Amino acid sequence: MLYQQIARNKRKTYLVFAVFFALLGTIGGVIGQLWFQSAISGVVMALVITIFYALGTYFQSTSLVMQMNHAQAIKSSDQAPQLWHIVEDLSLVAHVPQPDLYIIDDPSPNAFATGRDPEHAAVAVTSGLYEMMDRSELEGVLGHELSHIRNYDIRVSTIALALSSAIVFISSMLGNMARWGWLFGGDRNDRDGDRNGVLQLVLFIVGLLFSILGPIIATIVQLAISRNREYLADASSVELTRNPQGLIDALQKLMTFEQPMKNVDEASAALYISDPLKKRSGAHLFDTHPPLADRIARLEKM
Repeated sequence: MLYQQIARNKRKTYLVFAVFFALLGTIGGVIGQLWFQSAISGVVMALVITIFYALGTYFQSTSLVMQMNHAQAIKSSDQAPQLWHIVEDLSLVAHVPQPDLYIIDDPSPNAFATGRDPEHAAVAVTSGLYEMMDRSELEGVLGHELSHIRNYDIRVSTIALALSSAIVFISSMLGNMARWGWLFGGDRNDRDGDRNGVLQLVLFIVGLLFSILGPIIATIVQLAISRNREYLADASSVELTRNPQGLIDALQKLMTFEQPMKNVDEASAALYISDPLKKRSGAHLFDTHPPLADRIARLEKM
């Protein structure tokens, strides 16, 4: 099942690419028609911007995400011996290269993994988690993060993060263009007649809708990916540690800690093992993670 999931995650990478590029192409087409009277020009412009933006984020994902979350690199085992040796041991069990380690100075317990593949991966933990968890619980949490690396969840998440950021950027640009196009499109509409005036109004409305809905759609896709991957990473952690109780105890501690992280970057919140913002929504549509109680219940059945 594990190798099937890895294969599905690799295929999901291409699906994520297709969904996001379709959305970006549509947004670009509206920009082109609204501003240049050429949908094709807008599509090409949006895709070129996205490719450069996404590739830059993808290949620099580890350093960018760590900077956004104020993480400091752990260079040797002397800085955090227990953390270093647990990751070293679990990496051997998981048959993945030992990832780079980082620590975030924050009392709220949390952790995440990032990178584009197991050879270019990193794990970060907060100082609160390192201090709060005993060895068994740390093994459960770090086994969870190493599972994200081994299962190629990090690749899907990195691509989703990069493309989500591109959609937010281009949607904001579209909204501004729509407003400016409406304000300064009067002379052109006078010359071309009522038909073009109606078209300008329609494009203005569509532009504003995309500027609002684009980031929401990108967020929903990204969060759906995040929620689905958490259950498998929990199960994979148990496979690595042979101790479901360690992760159960760790998740129970995370569930009782209600203080959000101080300086977390919202764009990367979905990467964490537990919601770092401590947001709750009744419908759970915008929750970055499945409920901790559900995850604990699944682990208790193993």
